[in-house]
Amino acid sequence: MAIPRYDEASIRVLKGLEPVRQRPGMYTRTDNPLHIIQEVIDNAADEALAGFGSQIGVTLHTDGSVSVQDDGRGIPVGLHPEEHAPVVELVFTRLHAGGKFDKKQGGAYAFSGGLHGVGVSVTNALSRRLEVRVWRDGAVHELVFAGGDVQTPLQQVDTAPRRKSGTVVRVWPDPKYFDSAAIPVPELVHALRSKAVLLNGIKVSLTLEKTGEVREWHYQEGLRGYLDEALDGTEKIIPVFEGKQYAGDDDESFAAGEGAQWVVAWTADGQVLRESYVNLISTTAGGTHEAGLRDGLFSAVKAFAELHSLVPKGVKLLADDVFARASFVLSAKVLDPQFQGQIKEKLNSRDAVRLVSGYVKNALDLWLNANVEYGRKLAEIAIRQAQARARSAQKVEKRKSSGVAVLPGKLTDCESSDPAMTEIFLVEGDSAGGSAKMGRDKEFQAILPLRGKVLNSWEVDRDRLFANNEIHDIAVAIGVDPHGPGDNPDLSSLRYGRVCILSDADVDGSHIQVLLLTLFFRHFPKLVEAGNVYVARPPLFRVDVPAAGKRPARKLYCLDQAELEAAQEKLRSEGVREGAWSISRFKGLGEMSAEQLWDTTMNPDTRRLMPVVYGEPGIEATTRMFDMLMGKGESAQRRSWLEEKGNLADVDV
Repeated sequence: MAIPRYDEASIRVLKGLEPVRQRPGMYTRTDNPLHIIQEVIDNAADEALAGFGSQIGVTLHTDGSVSVQDDGRGIPVGLHPEEHAPVVELVFTRLHAGGKFDKKQGGAYAFSGGLHGVGVSVTNALSRRLEVRVWRDGAVHELVFAGGDVQTPLQQVDTAPRRKSGTVVRVWPDPKYFDSAAIPVPELVHALRSKAVLLNGIKVSLTLEKTGEVREWHYQEGLRGYLDEALDGTEKIIPVFEGKQYAGDDDESFAAGEGAQWVVAWTADGQVLRESYVNLISTTAGGTHEAGLRDGLFSAVKAFAELHSLVPKGVKLLADDVFARASFVLSAKVLDPQFQGQIKEKLNSRDAVRLVSGYVKNALDLWLNANVEYGRKLAEIAIRQAQARARSAQKVEKRKSSGVAVLPGKLTDCESSDPAMTEIFLVEGDSAGGSAKMGRDKEFQAILPLRGKVLNSWEVDRDRLFANNEIHDIAVAIGVDPHGPGDNPDLSSLRYGRVCILSDADVDGSHIQVLLLTLFFRHFPKLVEAGNVYVARPPLFRVDVPAAGKRPARKLYCLDQAELEAAQEKLRSEGVREGAWSISRFKGLGEMSAEQLWDTTMNPDTRRLMPVVYGEPGIEATTRMFDMLMGKGESAQRRSWLEEKGNLADVDV
């Protein structure tokens, strides 16, 4: 068989917007074009957030296009000093061009959702046609794109009153990039209404050209009015708790202007409403700012309950006990938000936990102690929730009590016995196990250190598995016996809801990870199917960035070389002096302090934990792949596979 050629000509460089059209799913959702329209809406909202503009209008046209109009400052139309092209053209054609990288004092957008610099350029790349009209400095300019490329260069088409400014962007999404070309109107309505809620006094409208319907939103009460409307008269246990706080110029921990506004309501029954935003961007998957809100509410209620001796003996309050019946709307302002993925569903900024938690706790402490009656009611709800949780756990323990094997001596167990909460980390090496034990949350995290590399169990009979001490300890610790794909094991005896593989971010760590995945796929397939198996992703690098301008000193953690390069590029774009930061490489988990391991890999609010699921090819194809990779008699097939695929490997040597 001929070996595919791999030489200089094999390398293809994607230019301009080509990467987006080649892999649209990396940059946006491809089920429908709503997200690429939201990028344009977000730009208009950022103008309002920066204090410019008073209205945003969106129109769904009968020809399938969508236009977004604002009365902000208008995108600059002059030539860029370095690129020598109109700035408005660069914004729509360069993946990393925009006003949102400039976070220094006086930057155009100190607080904005735009971070990646690929927002409206992705909109342009995935559109058949895109028209931009700008009112600025007494002139009206127009620019037209087709398929992401300039069709009609920027030109002045009219004059305008000197005080009139703003931008209109009209987009014709290209159906070939989306599963459905239709814009889901309910989701669009939700997004627009949210903008009106978060931008007090800003008028937001939606016009449906087909029916002539016009909808407008203009909230004077902001978050409070929105939450009351959403809960629709549902009885509240105590009055709504609301507040806001932002860092001042003299704050040593956070940049000036960073902070949050929140409104929280506790209800006795019905659905809870939970919505969060960062710089007006809706974070539907939550993130570290929500974790900060939960932590702040819990800390204040727990402190109040302990101060007034309300907690019965033997009851331990947890954050979920306070949070279970809480509805909230949270709007955080973060100077340099780190999102998970381009669609910005989840905030990953670690500092946001401390930012929101500190402000919320202080405010709720004052509120509860000024309204002791409400504080007692809130504490009673949390205590009842904790007692119900404890009773539930006791019932589970009684069902499991018969025939329990002796737990491994090296297992450091957790206090809780509720599988919905608990997790076990299978950690590579005793030294890393020591850091994990010190850094963990002993309430719900258990640690099982593994010595050396686990046996390749692909071709080991089930009856012989327990001859290996490591596999024996894993099975006993998790409480489920080895089984086959056709078996029906008793998963009610599962002791931990999440079984997390935690190994070094190097080649040896990857090998251990593969051996453990082989064990679970071959001998514990029902755990994989049920979504109980995870892989923790520790970072390989740490970047220490000194204080600069508004930003205090910070630490950035990077999973791999690619993330490190992206982080450095981002620091350069922020104006951090080249070489001002220092880079440390972790040789292994054992080299991390307990605090670092908790912060990067074990803290549920800031870690990266990947669920193990079956891929698209299905179980049969996965089984064939494991056969080829792990079978003892498949060396020839492995060799040919490596020769064919070897150039795709990202080898860390």
